[in-house]
Order: sequence, then C-alpha cells, then structure tokens
Amino acid sequence: MVLGCSAAGVDSLAARMADEVITVGPAPAAKSYLDIAAVVAAAKGAGADAVHPGYGFLSENAGFAQAVVDAGLIFVGPSPRAITLMCDKAQARACAMKAGVPTVPGSEGVVENLASALVTADQVGYPVMLKAAAGGGGRGIRVAADAKELEAQYAIATREAQSAFGYGGLYLERFVGLARHVEVQILADGERAIHLFERECSLQRRRQKLVEEAPSPSLDSAVRQKMCLSAVALAESVGYRGVGTVEYLYDPKTSEFFFIEMNTRVQVEHPITEMVTGIDIVRESLRLATGEPLQHNQAEIVLRGTAIECRINAEDPQKNFMPAPGTVNELRLPAGPGVRVDTHLYEGYSVPPYYDSLLAKVVVWDCARPEAIERMKRALGEFDVEGLKTTKPLHLALLDDEGFRVGEYHTGYLEANLSRIVSGIAD
Repeated sequence: MVLGCSAAGVDSLAARMADEVITVGPAPAAKSYLDIAAVVAAAKGAGADAVHPGYGFLSENAGFAQAVVDAGLIFVGPSPRAITLMCDKAQARACAMKAGVPTVPGSEGVVENLASALVTADQVGYPVMLKAAAGGGGRGIRVAADAKELEAQYAIATREAQSAFGYGGLYLERFVGLARHVEVQILADGERAIHLFERECSLQRRRQKLVEEAPSPSLDSAVRQKMCLSAVALAESVGYRGVGTVEYLYDPKTSEFFFIEMNTRVQVEHPITEMVTGIDIVRESLRLATGEPLQHNQAEIVLRGTAIECRINAEDPQKNFMPAPGTVNELRLPAGPGVRVDTHLYEGYSVPPYYDSLLAKVVVWDCARPEAIERMKRALGEFDVEGLKTTKPLHLALLDDEGFRVGEYHTGYLEANLSRIVSGIAD
C-alpha cells in the first residue's frame, strides 16, 4: 500500500504502517491534498493500480476522478458522471425527485438571483434555508426567518459558496425545524443496489457531527423500510457504482422524511454500520471499483444490536471549542469485545494544525442501545491522550444527558443545550 500525504503527514501512524510513502506537496492542503496533478503523478510514479480518495479533500471531486481514470488508474469510488450528478446538490435534488424520493419543498434547481429566491420562499413558506449547490459536510448553509433576513443572507451565502467551493450557486428549501439527520448506507454495482440500513447523526455542533449511532432510535420499522428503499431507488436510477450515503431530514412528529444530499464517498462514521451488519464497507468499495458485481442480496443484510461512534477532536469544549493541536505525550486506547478505535495517533506524535481536528473515532457495539451507551462510557473512561485538550469530557457528558439516553434529540439539540452540558464537565 502506497500512502500519498503532505509534508505534515509523513510522521502519522498511517505513514508508519504504509509500504511506501510519497509526499505530494507541502503542508497547506491547496498545495498537496487538493493538487490533482500532484496526486495523480504520485500514484503513477509509485506504480499504483488504484487511488482511494479517503474522506475529504478530493474525494467527491469529479475532475479528480476523471483525471485518475484518464491516467489509466482505478478510482475507488463512483464514476465521474455520478459524482457530478450527486455532488451538485441542486442536480442531486432533481434526480431524487425524478426517482420518487421525497424532497423538502423548495427550488427545482439553483435560484438564479435574489428575486427568484424571494418568489420561491413565498411559495414554500418561511423559514427557509439557502444551501450551496456545490456544498457538503454541513457547510454553505444559511437560514432566513423572513424576506428581510433572506435579502441580507443571500449575498453572504453566495460569497461563502464561491469562496468555499469555487461555485456560488445556491438552492432554497423550506427549513424543517427540530428534525433529525438520518442517513442510509448503500452499496451498488451500476445495475443493482442494496442498503445497509441507517445511521443517526443528529448530535451536531455547527452542522458537524459529534456522535453517531446505528440504527436510529427514532425510526419504526415501516419508516425505516421506506427510507432505505428510497435510497436504493435513487442509487439505481443514476446507475451508481460503489459505496454511498443518502442523507435525510426526518420529522418524528409527522414521520415524514426528506432527501438532503448524497455523499459519494465512504463516510467517517461508516464503522458503526459495519458493526451492526458485519459488512466491511471499505473492502466492498475496493471490490466494486474493480468492476465486480454485488456479492450480497438485500435479504442477507440483517441488523444486529446497536453501535455508537464518538468523534474525539483536538478541541477544548470549555473554551468555545478552541483548536488544541500539540504533542501526544501519553496515549491509552480502549480495547476488548465490542470496542474499536480508529486513530492516527501514537505517543510522541505532533498533531498538525493544518487540517480537521479529528483525533480518533471510538466505536462500540452491544446487543441493545442502553448496553451500548454503558460500553461507550467505559471505553471513553479508558481513552486518554496526554498533552492536548480533547472533546472526550463533552462526549462523556452527552452520554449521561437525559435527552440522548432516551433518544429524543434533534439536529439543534446539542447547540440549544450546549451551555448546560458543558457546565457539567468537571475541570
């Protein structure tokens, strides 16, 4: 296995484990991980057969996927066409509507200007959300409660979208309050798709996920089946090949769900799905990329137990989540049955300040949700990183929070209760 990394990544655990390491550029992502020519050249120079794009950076860039294919390499992901369709959020919405997948009332595509946005908002009703057509990961989103606020937010959202994604196009949707964020994992071979059930991702701060669980505690079996089958229908309608995730807003009051977007890559939180289904998603992505057909049928996929993931970040929750990069002086990781830790840390490693603050994913499984929560508490109690601040204390507080324990939370729950939860963290 050949690892392509920036100069800041040559000391990571992944680099230590790789058969070969090639530096694709300096620490700034724009000059390394986002440099298509440099990444493709590194892969060709190493004699690689395929390129796995990982979670971020170029992982959902159709131009990168095409460059990999043009270089005679296998891109471990969907086709450039599928990425183009699904990663333009306005186009993805149109595809969802065509496939019969429920969508939030809103614009049929990109709103051309402020006047068009105002007309659409009047039609669907306030509050509304402006969303970057090229966005993702919770970025490029603005909420407007009325026409005056929409006028103020439109230009700001356009500039933000242009700056973050290189395209200022926006689409508009009715804002669904107190909704839950539920996503369905799919596998597809270009003709047939299956689902691996759903994940609950509603515990978020600034639309960035902190805790995920599978299955969702909010869905009954009827809604689960409808949602999962709609994800399969969308994937099959565009001839999707590879792994992907279809994200939904779910309104527990009405049992309605609405398409948000499709992620055309492996999700950070994929381990919880692996633990409740027994399917190795990364292995399947490699198999599907080589042109093999699906090896499973839907009847073989069975939910077993509950899995929970906590994303441990290098941030100080008691200081407004200030980034806290530094050197790992001591490291203790939990282990045992039903416990998994994915991390790039080791003792003596210096966490670079250039990228996402994620340090580790602590994942647990147990036969039922209450037992899984207790197992996660024990696992976090054994997890220790000396030398830098982490969000572990926040996660422990969340696990004891009544709203989480009974499964009654939504996408705005953490931010609405953050002061109370953080105040309970011991110094």
